[in-house]
Amino acid sequence: MTDRGDGPIGSLPEHLLVEILTRLPTHEWVQISCVSKHWASMFRGEYLWQTAIARKWPSAGFRKRWPGPIPRGSARRRFQALYVSENLVPSGGEIDELVGHTYLYLKEQLERVAIPPSSILHGTIIDQFIACGRTGEKAHELASNIWIAVIDNLEENQQTFMLLKHLAQEGDFFLPFPYSRSYKVLWRVFDKLFTDFRDCFSGGDYHDALAGAKSRFQPVPSSWLGH
Repeated sequence: MTDRGDGPIGSLPEHLLVEILTRLPTHEWVQISCVSKHWASMFRGEYLWQTAIARKWPSAGFRKRWPGPIPRGSARRRFQALYVSENLVPSGGEIDELVGHTYLYLKEQLERVAIPPSSILHGTIIDQFIACGRTGEKAHELASNIWIAVIDNLEENQQTFMLLKHLAQEGDFFLPFPYSRSYKVLWRVFDKLFTDFRDCFSGGDYHDALAGAKSRFQPVPSSWLGH
């Protein structure tokens, strides 16, 4: 990293520099933040992210905070949530910041060393959407879409394999709708295990996982068979 004064661009007022940086492609921001200490400090602050939100999602700046267990957080967190809602979670063309925050919340919980029971995580998500005025049916639909989006965007590594095995082996929890487990989500868990992570299984683990799948789904796809 260099100091702020390096190069003619270093003499620009901060608000002009922010206007320039927020017009550059988002995927380059990590590299750009390493150019100088001053630029890195701007990416750690609130003003750049507030400007980026106002530029990309103008109406988002007028949204009020919501009730419930999942907070809105910093401007950087809000930018990440809006990006997720626009690009990772299907929502019928709408950009829903709360959906993005819920995605980030779930992803972080699943990356913890001690993962909370999925029934607790699912219930927290349902409560959040209901607190914000969604019907039970809509809350269940949104929660299922978020679970699937998080699962689909996990890195293909040993940690993800162990997480998916954990989710597959969890006992069924019998709760009233909309708190009941989504079979669409459980199907995606098994599907990723038997397609993307088939080679990670030992023989005994594979047959145990397949027995668990067969106890929930009949018939199972042929692509899940064979090890």
